[in-house]
Amino acid sequence: MIKENFIKIYEESFKENWALPALTDYGKGKTFTFGDVATEIARIHLLFHECQVRRGDKIALIGKDSSRWCIAYMAVVTYGAIIVPILQDFNPNDVHHIINHSESVFLFVSDRIWDSLEEDKIEEVRGVFSLSDYRCLHQRDGENIQKLMKSLDEKMTEKYPDGFTQEDIKYAELDNDKVVEINYTSGTTGFSKGVMLTGNNLAGNVTYARTLDLLFRGERELCFLPLAHAYSCAFNLLVPMAFGVHVYLLGKVPSPKILLKAFEEVKPNLILMVPLILEKIYKKMILPQLNKRTLKLALNIPLLDSRIYAQIRKHLVDALGGRFREVIVGGAAMNQEVTDFLYKIKFPFTIGYGMTECGPLISYDHNNEYVPGSCGQILKGIMKVRIDSEDPYNKVGEIQVSGENVMKGYYKNDEATQNVFTEDGWLRTGDLGTIDHDNRIFIRGRSKTMILGASGQNIYPEEIESKLNNLPFVMESLVVEKNGKLIGMVYPDYDTVDSTGISHTDLPVIMEQNRIELNKLLAPYETISEIQLYPTEFEKTPKKSIKRYLYSNY
Repeated sequence: MIKENFIKIYEESFKENWALPALTDYGKGKTFTFGDVATEIARIHLLFHECQVRRGDKIALIGKDSSRWCIAYMAVVTYGAIIVPILQDFNPNDVHHIINHSESVFLFVSDRIWDSLEEDKIEEVRGVFSLSDYRCLHQRDGENIQKLMKSLDEKMTEKYPDGFTQEDIKYAELDNDKVVEINYTSGTTGFSKGVMLTGNNLAGNVTYARTLDLLFRGERELCFLPLAHAYSCAFNLLVPMAFGVHVYLLGKVPSPKILLKAFEEVKPNLILMVPLILEKIYKKMILPQLNKRTLKLALNIPLLDSRIYAQIRKHLVDALGGRFREVIVGGAAMNQEVTDFLYKIKFPFTIGYGMTECGPLISYDHNNEYVPGSCGQILKGIMKVRIDSEDPYNKVGEIQVSGENVMKGYYKNDEATQNVFTEDGWLRTGDLGTIDHDNRIFIRGRSKTMILGASGQNIYPEEIESKLNNLPFVMESLVVEKNGKLIGMVYPDYDTVDSTGISHTDLPVIMEQNRIELNKLLAPYETISEIQLYPTEFEKTPKKSIKRYLYSNY
């Protein structure tokens, strides 16, 4: 059990950092100090008390990233209730299901998403509150929440006649083994399961982050990944709220253009990325320069190449604000060409590994210790790893983990819980890989996506896709098996196609040449029989990994 109590971490932080800025909605000017956050939390706690919300009640939360999203989250967990964050990308039917399955009594929601939901499909919800200003949007028949809301200011004054101060901060006494969050995963099969995370799981992530010396009191982060996802929630909300760090919330789709402008203005001290965003920045900003003939020639000249790489590194560091210590990449596998290039130019990045079921962190290495191809060392003192293989250092097997960060189980789903744990209590990650003697994890693919070749060879489509994505005019790809043959589905990079004056009718010929070049890089049993053009971007999970199950029968 982690020594630090999860809820007490924030009780102490809000007192210590009272006057410091905590949350800013980027581009809108409004900033909440830690004192403002604590005061808003006190109002919400008073509302919960007046509405007789009990410890352990579930409260759902859905909307774009915003200061009020963060405050609602912190208010729920510090009250002793259970937060149910829902990804705003989920369709209304999934949202209805999650709210009902979790037995949520309240819902905090953005006005736009509320307009898409149907009241009669979430009949057990007692009250619905807007994330724009916390006003009551809906109350169940027989409730008097709207009336209570009107007298809330008066009740705050009665309870805190001298105003709410640091000394008034007092949060729930809740043991770390109690569930504080139920996070519904998007799932690779489309079936969403409610991951029960305890205070201990989340405290494990926060206390480990303290040992890394990557963020300090008064520094800045830019949040552009969905907070309802465990990766972003842990390191764009829970960690900064514990450390006294100022978080800027982008609150819009993080296109490279929008992101680079925000990086320039915010100048964050730590950056969290998913591979897709970093790969897009590489393709748009760096690759066009590398493809210039003069630069290609210069890179073949000894000594000159290192100076050019240093210039590229400086250009990229400056573009991301210039003040960050490290870029942490997680959430999905990163393109190998991009990884190799960033390592070559000594860009300060690292790749971590985690999953919602571990709240999320499993392994990490500081960028100075990062080993190409790995996703970090298992968290020392917090997590353990083993490979289900007779030779875990050389022969691929399922990655299994145990430790402080591992979830309690899936909510109201004993069968799924039993299936995901081994008989001796280790969590089956569903990922395949190996480890080294320092307990670094090397992932090869997902057990569910692995394709068995005609002669019994294991084929990892993600590795083929990584090579295919590096070929000309390929934006993204997906490798599937069809009638015993491997097919490469490609969504072309139409922006580059159009800017170079190439006709769309020439794309099949170009892709056939790509197929030939790709097969030269593959083992005979991995070769692609055909490349098929796909008309739109592939549908993705919030982690920006492709929903493979949607295309298995394409």
